[in-house]
Amino acid sequence: QHPSHRPIFSFSRRSGRLTDGQQTSWETLGPKYLVDVERAELDFSVNPAFRVDPAELFGRDAPLVVEIGSGTGEAVVAAAAERPERNFLAVEVVVAGLARTLRRIEDAGLSNVRLVEANAVEVLEHMLPPGSVEELWIFFPDPWHKAKHTKRRLVRDGFSAVAANALRPGGRMRLATDWEDYAFQMREVLDAAPEFTSEHPGDWAPRFDGRTLTVFERKAAKAGRRIHDLSYVTAE
Repeated sequence: QHPSHRPIFSFSRRSGRLTDGQQTSWETLGPKYLVDVERAELDFSVNPAFRVDPAELFGRDAPLVVEIGSGTGEAVVAAAAERPERNFLAVEVVVAGLARTLRRIEDAGLSNVRLVEANAVEVLEHMLPPGSVEELWIFFPDPWHKAKHTKRRLVRDGFSAVAANALRPGGRMRLATDWEDYAFQMREVLDAAPEFTSEHPGDWAPRFDGRTLTVFERKAAKAGRRIHDLSYVTAE
């Protein structure tokens, strides 16, 4: 049996962090939509030998969109409903968010979304075949805004090579953040990356109309934080 179809593991360690409804979603819907990741040593790690065939995971061969940091699933579920011809893989480590996403998927009656509870870099580096991703979405990643924590940010030196390897030739990476200094860091890192070309050199991209306006984005705008979008493509 393919690893992605095995029953998911260890519900017990999550029970204290979930509401009763979320726990029910996790237990009843998890086996349907969650990838059962083979771990290395840490909870959110991916065994370097673990691979997933996207066509087998989704039961069809279709362009794959990966969203890193999918939160409660508001954006990815809306996108999947609007684009049934694409497959969507949502990567998240907050279990309550994953549980809410499971419920959203089920309520929307979607068959083109799967979730993975894992470190995103390891998902791209190990779990997915090279060149298998059509688009990579990174919307409002944790800004780690304290100076001593900025080294934990996802988009930093070294990330571009991992992302480009997962994307197909001519694949696209879309990013958005409401933290201005992170936006400039993203642009600096990716402008310098030989694997990527900016679709709007030296400038911000227009707002991606495929990104639904989430509660989080509304709050950021209400707080006066400007949303910065970026878009990059890999070489054909």
